[in-house]
Amino acid sequence: MAKKRPQTKAKRPQTTGGAVGAEGDVPVVGAREPCPCGSGRRYKACHGRAAAHAVTELVRRPFEGLPGECDWVALRELVPAATAALPLKDGLPEGVPAVTLATVLPMAWPALRRDDGSVLLGLQNDTSSGDISRDLADTLLRALEAEPGTPVQGRRAPADGPRLQDLLDAEGAFEPEVHSGFEFWVPDPENATPEVAASLERANAAAIPTVKLQGVDAAYWCETPEKNHLRWVMPHPEEQLLDALARLHAAGRSSLGEGTRLVGSFRAHGLTVPVWDLPSGVSAEDVEKPAAEFAERLTTALATDAPLTADERRARGGLTNRQVTLS
Repeated sequence: MAKKRPQTKAKRPQTTGGAVGAEGDVPVVGAREPCPCGSGRRYKACHGRAAAHAVTELVRRPFEGLPGECDWVALRELVPAATAALPLKDGLPEGVPAVTLATVLPMAWPALRRDDGSVLLGLQNDTSSGDISRDLADTLLRALEAEPGTPVQGRRAPADGPRLQDLLDAEGAFEPEVHSGFEFWVPDPENATPEVAASLERANAAAIPTVKLQGVDAAYWCETPEKNHLRWVMPHPEEQLLDALARLHAAGRSSLGEGTRLVGSFRAHGLTVPVWDLPSGVSAEDVEKPAAEFAERLTTALATDAPLTADERRARGGLTNRQVTLS
């Protein structure tokens, strides 16, 4: 996260260039100093009001409207190592052969312009505002213009800057590729710099084995020392989804096979993510068919609008009591 810019004591307020409110402009003034626009009011009561609101307002579903919203959430919160090609609305600029989203980059760089001109955009970084989409768009635009072979540092995105929804092709596919490690960081890991090599080693050691299921959308199996899990990002409205899960749970139809159990859910970026515990011997391949069958049962339960029975209400209470909000 970019450090906060210190307030200045300059007699004449300064800007980074251009008129106040212009794209890319960040006033370098204190909240109580005159606004650079010349209105005569203090900055906090003039242009600073909108800027402060934009920085602090939380966008509940920052990836809404993007192809693969559920997978965006999964790559942001669940998956250690993954990449996905990002098609741009206006096509790739000259000298940029590819733009790729990555869960995380070496030294937690927000983005990297590789020697060949291609761009890697990091997803799991801290952001300086309440709109992850706007922060990522700002980083992407700067990466496209960066010198090849250089990382892009974080900063506060302009309050009126574009969002990912403005830059990415809404008709393009979003197809994450999950990796067992972070070797995708560098084309030739054997010749990586000592800093990148050390970061690569640390990241690989901490990565939890993860596999994306093929038969259903946005479901990710992962392996932990004591048990395995399936975490499934779902697009349905939360209340409707919890009702449907409760109906299945009360009927004994919420599991994914023998020894598996729906243990709760968490919220992430406006979506709900049910979680199942799996025995350590259950692999991602083992859970493919049960997950597809569960998806059919869930579709039926989602279409039911009858009031919950007493048993279903108890099941729903148990699920909500174990619900955690990640973002």
